[in-house]
Amino acid sequence: MVTSKIPHATAKRLPIYYRYLHFLADAGKKRVSSTELADAVKVDSATIRRDFSYFGALGKRGYGYDVENLLAFFKKTLNQDQLTNVALIGVGNLGHALLNYNFHQSNNVRISAAFDINQDITGTIQSSVPVYDMSDMKEQLTVQQIEIVILTVPSTVAQAVTDELVAVGIKGILNFTPLRITVPSTVRVQNVDLTNELQTLIYFLNKFGVEDEQTLD
Repeated sequence: MVTSKIPHATAKRLPIYYRYLHFLADAGKKRVSSTELADAVKVDSATIRRDFSYFGALGKRGYGYDVENLLAFFKKTLNQDQLTNVALIGVGNLGHALLNYNFHQSNNVRISAAFDINQDITGTIQSSVPVYDMSDMKEQLTVQQIEIVILTVPSTVAQAVTDELVAVGIKGILNFTPLRITVPSTVRVQNVDLTNELQTLIYFLNKFGVEDEQTLD
């Protein structure tokens, strides 16, 4: 029986499983056990089996998981067949790094538009992505039917920009700003605080060292 409510931690691990299954398929591997997956992705086998159980019977006891079938399942689950265009709001140092990266390891996500107030780069192409002036943001997001954005603007304007994004119908925001932005329940926000993640890593290293090889989700 498939559970309709998938825990957030499980959802975050699905792309990790999918990426490793790609490696296995490319290497000609036909089947894999939860123990083998655990060794590769550094998630214990009990957690992997529990994660997979939310989606029904994906494997067989004593056999493990069929790599091709599992890969096809997660490809469909993660909408890997569908290209999703996203917009980058703010083309500073971090924004430029994201443009250069532009999700090269993914075949279903692409930054197709960027926005900034810097007149030196607006109206230009940066890393194959057109950069528009912020004054064109609402129009371009609507015309290009973009519903997901990456927010890398200064924290002083993050909420004001967010309000504009909400007004134009944005459904998802990957927030790289330190500010915890406020959005209605119809908008999903994923916060990425690099400073906080680094400070957390330093804390655990100082507190526990590396003896337990802990991975934080």
